[in-house]
Amino acid sequence: MWDLYVINIGAIFLFMVTMFIIAQLIKDNSIVDIGWGLGFVIIAFVSYFASEGEHSLRQTIVLTLVSLWGIRLFLHLLIRSIGRGEDFRYANFRKQWGKNVRIIAFFRVFMMQGAIMLLLAYPIVLVNVADSSVFDIFAVLGLIVWVIGFLFQSIGDYQLEHFKKRKKHKEEILKSGLWRYSRHPNYFGEAAMWWGIFLIVLGVQNGWTAFFSAAFINLLLLKVSGVPFLDKRYAGNEEYQIYKQETNLFIPWFPKKVNF
Repeated sequence: MWDLYVINIGAIFLFMVTMFIIAQLIKDNSIVDIGWGLGFVIIAFVSYFASEGEHSLRQTIVLTLVSLWGIRLFLHLLIRSIGRGEDFRYANFRKQWGKNVRIIAFFRVFMMQGAIMLLLAYPIVLVNVADSSVFDIFAVLGLIVWVIGFLFQSIGDYQLEHFKKRKKHKEEILKSGLWRYSRHPNYFGEAAMWWGIFLIVLGVQNGWTAFFSAAFINLLLLKVSGVPFLDKRYAGNEEYQIYKQETNLFIPWFPKKVNF
């Protein structure tokens, strides 16, 4: 397994260096986010084709699912970024880091993201070195969970982009479609897909160890890079505060009746 990880470390290092060079040429470090999904696709393909022996159905399904998720996310973020310039978070970092922005961004943005990718991609590597079992009930359940997650993320992203184009003012809140049942249906979908991957991998030797990957992604989305940004962004928005009380934070459910 570690031999396969070494190959992936080399592949992701080259990928992130390439992303860093492009970012410096266009002066936009936020493109690192666009490359997030694509990095996992690279790991999936490297792990699949560098592994020994005949490929199993489970390995092929994991490759396919990760590729569908990663390429869709890459294209979605790429199209969304056209004409927008550097994301405000990275623009603020650029001001804070001053003349040292390139060296700091290389390690704290690009190399760190590459390291997190390799950590979270553990189930993808594991299934390509440890799969000697048949396609079991866990894999079937995992596939169902993954499909549900994919639909929530892709439909949620589509509804949000469509809303942004037609909303009447900057502070207007999306409260229809999937967003009526969850304040973050796209992030819920992301988490569900990784829990689906975990279930698919659960049937291989030591598959239970892949639990931390899905749990860590859940933690990142809920506490670090996903949910907190939106809650902070609309902290002073009265409409959002009402929406917040009516609608589940993450897991979709029917809206609550709130009396004012």
